[in-house]
Amino acid sequence: MLIVTPTLDGGASDAGAVELTRVLAQAGYRAIVVSQAGRLVADVSAMGARFVPLDVGSNNPAVMLRNAFVLMRLVHDERVGAIHVFGRSAAWSACIAARPRRVPVLTSWFKGFREQNVFKHYYNGVMARGDRVLAASEQIAQLINDRYGTPWDKIAVVPCSIDLDRFDPTRVSQERIDAMRHVWGVSRDTKVILITGRILRRKGHTLAVKAAKRLKEMGLKDFLFVFVGEDRGRTHYTGELWDLALATGTMDVIRMAAPVADMPAAYAAAAVVASAAVQPEGAPRAILEAQAMARPVIVSDLAAGPDVVLTAPSVPESRVAGLRFQSGDDAAFAAALLRLFAMPEPNRAMLGQRGRDWVLGHFDRDTVAEQILRIYRDLGAADAARKRAGI
Repeated sequence: MLIVTPTLDGGASDAGAVELTRVLAQAGYRAIVVSQAGRLVADVSAMGARFVPLDVGSNNPAVMLRNAFVLMRLVHDERVGAIHVFGRSAAWSACIAARPRRVPVLTSWFKGFREQNVFKHYYNGVMARGDRVLAASEQIAQLINDRYGTPWDKIAVVPCSIDLDRFDPTRVSQERIDAMRHVWGVSRDTKVILITGRILRRKGHTLAVKAAKRLKEMGLKDFLFVFVGEDRGRTHYTGELWDLALATGTMDVIRMAAPVADMPAAYAAAAVVASAAVQPEGAPRAILEAQAMARPVIVSDLAAGPDVVLTAPSVPESRVAGLRFQSGDDAAFAAALLRLFAMPEPNRAMLGQRGRDWVLGHFDRDTVAEQILRIYRDLGAADAARKRAGI
């Protein structure tokens, strides 16, 4: 099986590619991973996969065409049975490479892409043209069907899987939590609002800064927004955030932290984990990991669908595991935070426990692995039947 992903660093698609490699390797498939080099290369190599370095993240047409010929040679030489793609430029190259041998192509969506014009719509649409299209959530599946008219029988909802042994609150010591809070420079009394993920405009960090200003104006004390992530060279946006924090007088309640190795401790050190995303995020891994750690979560309506975070009115109050606000509304974000902090501690703990129970039942590795392997088996059977029929 050929897995093609733009990068192997730490994004959702990167983690998805690594997880797919693990699932296929454990099921006895031989996996070849094509990507730019990154810190997760060691992980896929340790799973027995062959790594092929290639710049499949470039949207330069000449590079994409060159990549198509490289992939075509791999398909031929390695007798590849299917190509699984995790990015748009990579998908264009993979679709060209698959044609001569009529190899099935699968695509995986972890978020909704921006579509500013008809050309962007066409470019993004390649991800909806796979033989099977895997969506990380019901929200993303609906987006694919609405935008591109992809038949529902070609779309499969396959959520992210979470390492529930690693993200287990009972396995995180108080010493690790205290060490994390020490790194952030906060006391045990400080309410940490954790927002984790790449520093990108679509993640809604500016909304968090504006919400911080509102919280200060409302008189909330002892709170701190901590942005954990890297800007991947997008220093202009990072500079915008600092300028906004300075202009709003929130420099004292905003902290930008480097990527954290001990994420279980980071979640455990937070009073709440939030996502203020302003574009569809599907099933953000950070929110799922936070729920696995029994942390209360607050999300915008574009950050996670109701199949990821249980919120009213989609579920009765007795099942609610988090709070939701309208994307782009900093006043609503601040109000949700105030509502959470006004709850008695047992009520907040109950929200977190419901979230953990939900993740335990729907996002464990074995359940997700079986879904993936079933798709591969069905696709392989359909491809074999088509070839027997000479189609």
